[in-house]
Amino acid sequence: MKRVAILISGGGSNMMALVASMTGDHPARPVLVAANDPAAAGLARAAARGIPTAAVDHRPFGGDRAAFEAALLAPLEAAAPDIVCLAGFMRILTPAFVDRFAGRMLNIHPSLLPRYPGLSTHARALAAGDAEAGCTVHLVTAELDAGPILGQGRVPVLPGDTVASLSERVLAMEHRLYPMVLRRFASGDLRRLDLP
Repeated sequence: MKRVAILISGGGSNMMALVASMTGDHPARPVLVAANDPAAAGLARAAARGIPTAAVDHRPFGGDRAAFEAALLAPLEAAAPDIVCLAGFMRILTPAFVDRFAGRMLNIHPSLLPRYPGLSTHARALAAGDAEAGCTVHLVTAELDAGPILGQGRVPVLPGDTVASLSERVLAMEHRLYPMVLRRFASGDLRRLDLP
């Protein structure tokens, strides 16, 4: 059984989708949900499901990412995860941190990578007049949002779409795609999964 740690920054809706999927014959189980904000609502949601939680507030560290990550590593390494899932974790990780979990850290990003790495993905897709948008699950590498793609889910951009309406449809696809990719990844299947 693979051990999964999930890193969040907010409400944790993708975390909850992952947790809900890890039952029955699933090859993995959640062992930790950690956040960079002690007020992240997802921490209480995870605790209510009986999952151990940890919070390491990034703010007291100022711009010292290495010091913040060293503090974050303590609960992470204590949980001994086989897989680390970033689920709305809004901190850019240093290459040293990423290397520690190389080949076993996943992230979900709200665009069809390699289009629109970084932030404001939905606004950028709308401004470009794209016919479709979506989300990508990828392995995390030192380069932001550039790791090998494990899965993508596509949604149409509809006439009159706003950032809010498009974001809502993409998020629903994220909640479908991420658990499916995690199940495959935890069982050793690295083939790319594409959802229409």
